[in-house]
Amino acid sequence: MNNTFSKHQQIGEVSTFMELVNTNFYGAMNAICWHRNLDGDFSEIVSQLQLKDNVTEVSVDDILALHLSEKGDIARKIILNDLQLLTDFGALPSLNLIKNYERDDEFDFISTDVYSFHVDRSPISTDTFLCTYYGASSDIIANDEVEKKILIPEIREKLKELHDGTEDEFEAFLKEYYFDLHYQPKPNSNPINLGLGHLWRLAVDHPEQKVLPCVHRAPMENDGEVRLLLIC
Repeated sequence: MNNTFSKHQQIGEVSTFMELVNTNFYGAMNAICWHRNLDGDFSEIVSQLQLKDNVTEVSVDDILALHLSEKGDIARKIILNDLQLLTDFGALPSLNLIKNYERDDEFDFISTDVYSFHVDRSPISTDTFLCTYYGASSDIIANDEVEKKILIPEIREKLKELHDGTEDEFEAFLKEYYFDLHYQPKPNSNPINLGLGHLWRLAVDHPEQKVLPCVHRAPMENDGEVRLLLIC
């Protein structure tokens, strides 16, 4: 087992896909990493894909149609295998070429876009899987190193001014607009970068979840560089 991530109490490390999907979250551990050092030239794949929108979904046919070198073909086989593993597991993986995500700049005191630390929520039992093959990679952060934005007094007061209703209606309003999913890092917090090539499983907020959901964020993209991300 590689110790790059496993020294963090929040992270469990595994060496196979079956371990990734079958290892249970427990205690403070709400992120599991299939740690991999991938061969192959993922930059070659990125250079041949067509960015149609700021976030472009790449199909299996798109990947198969590329004319690649030996190194590029190794990268392609890794991506196709990851997609197949997740599909066979019952997930719905999406391969995205990302220039940038949409920013939420409606309010100057709170942001609810994916660049803000947040958790995922689902009405059913599920997990978030992701792997960055190329470009900037996502961050996670321990739950005790963040605080909910809606519990920060000055932010909460401004949200109440926006809503202007009863307390019960206010709590429903916070959920309806996803304000309650977003977090602010505490001073001296230490986000953990997820790196390239590793396949991650992150805990989601759902009714059967036994641990706290994993707080994570999308990275700011590097100038002039797109990202290649598998996510489901």
